[in-house]
Amino acid sequence: MPVNLPTNLLRGFVAIVDSGSMLNASEKVFITQSALSLQIKRLEELLQQALFHREGRRLSLTPAGDLMLDYARKVLALHDEAVNAVSAGQYAGPARIGMVQDFAETLLSGLLARFAELHPEAQIYARVAGTADLLAMLDTRQLDIVLGFAANNDPNAITIAPMAWYGRQELLADPTVPLAVLEPPCRFREAAIRTLEDAGRPYRITVETPNLTTLRAAVSAGLGVTCRTHLFSHDEPIDLPDMPLPKVSCILQTAPSLSHATGRLAELTRETVAAL
Repeated sequence: MPVNLPTNLLRGFVAIVDSGSMLNASEKVFITQSALSLQIKRLEELLQQALFHREGRRLSLTPAGDLMLDYARKVLALHDEAVNAVSAGQYAGPARIGMVQDFAETLLSGLLARFAELHPEAQIYARVAGTADLLAMLDTRQLDIVLGFAANNDPNAITIAPMAWYGRQELLADPTVPLAVLEPPCRFREAAIRTLEDAGRPYRITVETPNLTTLRAAVSAGLGVTCRTHLFSHDEPIDLPDMPLPKVSCILQTAPSLSHATGRLAELTRETVAAL
């Protein structure tokens, strides 16, 4: 009797290789690390070959694993092509989108709700993180769509937005400007600091947080000024012609191939962001 290799075992195997760790792979295939470990053990039992060298938490492919990887990719590609063809493009798996915090409030309540109405059969996986982390997840195939920020000349730009200062105008009368920022890496943090330094204005970081909601609360409370786009606040920005800020691109990047529903999500995302 021929050995039957379940596609979920192959998908977990490929996910570990592509993401570099059991933890990252478990997030990609939406199961726990322990369940993924059991899947790999089962796959090795079926093949009667060890696929990974295990050195603590570090995994590296054995010669058999390296050979199996190429076949696993081919099997999964053909499997997914067949499912997509037979189901006429209907997609039942998760549409995986990642976005920076600035877009999360607008898109999670609006765009994704609209997408769910148009494609009730599709599952949605949304990840909120910094642009660099999201692009890394796109590279390792953990995401299908990434919405983030980049330089104003980025070829993936949907739209270009000006950066602006937000906060209480009177804070700028202080000899040392109180600055509220997100933790690095952050494009807006870097722009604010560079602009203040170029203008010869001393500054001190009074609030540093990983969370945009906390940053907004700190600025609203008068704890510091910050640099963001119009998505940050409904208040008018501070007019500072002597301290001009650069512009920033809102970018959309996608995986090389998308299912019908995920492609539609990318289109809706582009349309929504372009209109903001």
